[in-house]
Amino acid sequence: MKTIDSYNFAGKKAVVRVDLNVPLNPDFSVRDFTRINAVIATVKKIVADGGSAILMSHMGRPKDGFEDKFSLKHVVAPLSEKLGLEVKFGGDPIGAEADEMAANLQPGEVMLLDNLRFYKEEKKGDEEFAKKLASRGDVWVMDAFGTAHRAHASTAVIAKFVDEKVSGYVMGREVENAKKITENPQRPFTAIMGGAKVSDKILLIERIMEVADNIIIGGGMAYTFFKAQGGTIGNSLCEEDKLDLALELIEKAKAKGVNLVLPVDSVCGDKFGEDAAVASYDSNAIADGYMGLDIGPKAAEEFSKIIKESKSILWNGPMGVSEWENFANGTTTVATAVAEATEAGAFSLIGGGDSAAAVNTLGFGDRVSYISTGGGAMLELMEGKVLPGIAALED
Repeated sequence: MKTIDSYNFAGKKAVVRVDLNVPLNPDFSVRDFTRINAVIATVKKIVADGGSAILMSHMGRPKDGFEDKFSLKHVVAPLSEKLGLEVKFGGDPIGAEADEMAANLQPGEVMLLDNLRFYKEEKKGDEEFAKKLASRGDVWVMDAFGTAHRAHASTAVIAKFVDEKVSGYVMGREVENAKKITENPQRPFTAIMGGAKVSDKILLIERIMEVADNIIIGGGMAYTFFKAQGGTIGNSLCEEDKLDLALELIEKAKAKGVNLVLPVDSVCGDKFGEDAAVASYDSNAIADGYMGLDIGPKAAEEFSKIIKESKSILWNGPMGVSEWENFANGTTTVATAVAEATEAGAFSLIGGGDSAAAVNTLGFGDRVSYISTGGGAMLELMEGKVLPGIAALED
């Protein structure tokens, strides 16, 4: 796989797949700049070499053709500001206006196409669509790690229609940081798993069990484990068809000498709502009519202690419904412990998605080692799967 540092873009037009799928406020201003910030170094390298960049991305999930709220025109101004140069907007990704703008693009200039997913051909991996995108440049740069697990037209199929292809800085950093966790982590190594469902994280838990010293489980998925062991969990989330699997994971951890830690207590609500009546219970003895919506104070303290004693940390998924104040303490406490462990010399990788949002919202973004730009892609990379967007870069 050729990397961006091994390529000179002088006089070249680069077709660059970036990930500008950023959250917008109701007034269409950008709410979180993580993904915009991530692409800057790649674009600056192309321009500094004397090349030009034709950027392409998706945003959200448009249903059928153009939708204003999903238009990438909303990120042109903030992207221009971060790059320190004017980004031209090419509009329709396969339109005549984009063709003309790309043809006239001069060295040092940057343009952005509109949302690729306004065309169903993008997600279908349509070859003609991919060929059209490729035709405007001399080299394809893949830097959208967040979509590297999808075999879409712009993330993988396009490789068939380019003579030269390189990975951008985001791709390089993501793979490099994942390897620090999966291949030779400093010990003790603690993996923190949150989120709603065991089924979403099963492959990751099994893979991480091969290398982790501690696996901490929080979030909704913890209650499947408690019910599997005979606990009463009230109205808490539970995957009834995964009870045997939860027991198997507990036994596997024991057999491998991995410390699998569940939250001893929970902060519960009498309904799934921000204004729920709040009560605390032991996690294996939750009263009828209540559901676990966050880890409790004892669990938060135990989790923190383990995290602070760790030298490598992977965190994927919140500890509760962290966007609601009454149920945010667990996630906040874990984030604080991860930041403190990092400052004491640990390597911490935040695995995208909700955990990345939590770390950034709390202002801890610069206090951890690396925040992944791609939740699903990072999960699949950690699980040992081949990502189409990475495979497409390999000769």
